[in-house]
Amino acid sequence: MTSNSDFTLYGQSFRSRLMLGTSQYPSPAILAEAARASGAEILTVSLRRESARLKEGQDFWRLIRDIGARVLPNTAGCYSVKEAVTTAQMAREVFGTPWVKLEVIGEADTLQPDPFGLVEAARILSADGFQVFPYTTEDLVVAERLIEAGCKVLMPWGAPIGSGKGLNNVFGLRALRAHFREVPLIVDAGLGLPSHAAAAMELGYDGVLLNTAVAKAGDPVAMARAFGQAIEAGRAAFLAGPMESRDMAAPSTPVVGRAVLS
Repeated sequence: MTSNSDFTLYGQSFRSRLMLGTSQYPSPAILAEAARASGAEILTVSLRRESARLKEGQDFWRLIRDIGARVLPNTAGCYSVKEAVTTAQMAREVFGTPWVKLEVIGEADTLQPDPFGLVEAARILSADGFQVFPYTTEDLVVAERLIEAGCKVLMPWGAPIGSGKGLNNVFGLRALRAHFREVPLIVDAGLGLPSHAAAAMELGYDGVLLNTAVAKAGDPVAMARAFGQAIEAGRAAFLAGPMESRDMAAPSTPVVGRAVLS
């Protein structure tokens, strides 16, 4: 794991540990303002979604470039290996980057990743020179297979995409962190509140990726800023060494030398 100031992904270092999605914002101007307020240096972009805007497409790309953040294209909406691989290859041509956030969805209601298709697509893309950021579950076996396939980063979900439920399986996320100590781990999806992001960072995770919680907030700019602050606080708390929880009370005031009334 990296230090508070060191956040390294595929050899690239960043100050901010927040990664922000770019869909569903009320306007492009609010997206740009929220991205800057958050401090995020990496923005995810769905090639399939934004290409559908046709005439707006060029304006969107220009906006992303003006923000000055690194682009992480994703394969959102892909339900097969072929779909995901083709979308990734198109994104590499458009953005000129080997980075790709790999999504292969296996179940429509929860948008849970298809672990079998995900590993297969990760292997194909890694062999083709991509640097893959796989959106996965907290399953240890799937994580091991993804690393064997060439992934040097893992992005387990906190909860289903857009649900805002926070960290559904803290035990699983803690086990993943303990098992893969040297692999950058980023909680991706399902966070709804800054406290959820802080909790992820307190577990020792290296970063957080979110979209809906900011884009759909009453004030996206203020919420983006709050998430940025929460992630910094959570990371600082992890590095400080939190106390262990216990079942019984422990007095914080010394009892030795207290007055005894007869």
